[in-house]
Amino acid sequence: MPHLMSDTPTPARKPAKAAPRSKFTRAGAAQLFAALAEDRPDPRTELEFVNPFTLLVAVALSAQATDVGVNKATRKLFAVADTPEKMLALGEEGVAGYIKTIGLWRNKAKNVIALSRRILDEYGGEVPRTRDELTTLPGVGRKTANVVMNEAFGEPTIAVDTHIFRVSNRTGLAPGKTPDHVEAGLERITPPEFKKGAHHWLILHGRYVCKARTPECWQCVIADLCAFKPKTPDPAARAALGPRKPRRPSSAIN
Repeated sequence: MPHLMSDTPTPARKPAKAAPRSKFTRAGAAQLFAALAEDRPDPRTELEFVNPFTLLVAVALSAQATDVGVNKATRKLFAVADTPEKMLALGEEGVAGYIKTIGLWRNKAKNVIALSRRILDEYGGEVPRTRDELTTLPGVGRKTANVVMNEAFGEPTIAVDTHIFRVSNRTGLAPGKTPDHVEAGLERITPPEFKKGAHHWLILHGRYVCKARTPECWQCVIADLCAFKPKTPDPAARAALGPRKPRRPSSAIN
């Protein structure tokens, strides 16, 4: 997935300012997530991984890159290094050789080696399970930590990337000017029974339906609930109507 928002670790997270209120009631939000759940009953990350460590590495590599691009690189990398010990044995140059097709690969290779060493030295080779611990690792910010906690450890966290940010604002579900605002809004409005899958439903919906340039409203399962207007018409239906009549210039003088 493209992660164009910063995921730079910070020593302490400042409290987010109050975000705009959701345009949904709790019941409306439940209806929205129920529709997304019916459409995608078993949502999962599209990053490929074999254990919590490889998931952590894959998510860290996915910043400003696509899942497809990351998967192409990590298939070979994880075949030879699926533990912190094996990753350290490769060394920074060894890791770099596998990920040169990914953006910012030099810095990412450095972080992968540094976080592998930290996991070995401070956590006995096991990926830590809390957000506070995860965000102490090199190259791991709140967004990456939330993804790992959700996918690897089953925690009901929501990691706001560009897709979730867009869908949350466009639908009115959790409007906000920053990822922190959107995350806080989603935490408030998402019913408990949908929190575990909310991250995946929203990101996949944004990737394949509620696209950045042209949302495909004609095939959206939540179009009747969404606050976005005007809805994008079905191009096939539009084409069936034939060419549009040219508009009369508004400045025409009779």
